[in-house]
Amino acid sequence: MQELIDKDRPRRSVTPSTGDHARLDEQLCFSLYAASRAATAVYRPYLEKLGLTYPRYLVLLVLWERGRLSVNDLGKHLFLDYGTLSPLLKALATDGIVTRTRDGEDERKVFIEITDKGRALEAKCREMVSAIGCKIALTSDEIDALRSQIWGLFHLLTQTGEESP
Repeated sequence: MQELIDKDRPRRSVTPSTGDHARLDEQLCFSLYAASRAATAVYRPYLEKLGLTYPRYLVLLVLWERGRLSVNDLGKHLFLDYGTLSPLLKALATDGIVTRTRDGEDERKVFIEITDKGRALEAKCREMVSAIGCKIALTSDEIDALRSQIWGLFHLLTQTGEESP
């Protein structure tokens, strides 16, 4: 990952598969992992200026799009369990970016809603996305195709119905 960021170090070349699937560079999961870390690293300096981490930013994206949601529903959108999501929401609430409200009929159910402070971050995050988009050397069509392939892979991996060994 670091070699993708550090310009003084050699970068991994994009070469055709050798068929040796025991090699690290031949692992599809590793290339996805490395790309994900690199993408998150590109966002980090922008988000730090806004007082956000990447996972907190993802929570905000869902809330800007969907509005008030239960913690359970928010977790489904982000593919996160309660134990992972709960500290993110607590930190966002402490910072005044979201509110957490218990359901009056079912105390176990908690709703998350964005505050005015959280709404104010949306425009700044849109600017960030534009700035990052300018740094990516792909056309809109290439980005759409890549995103579609990645989501296709996600669905293949999560919908197979096969049990892990």
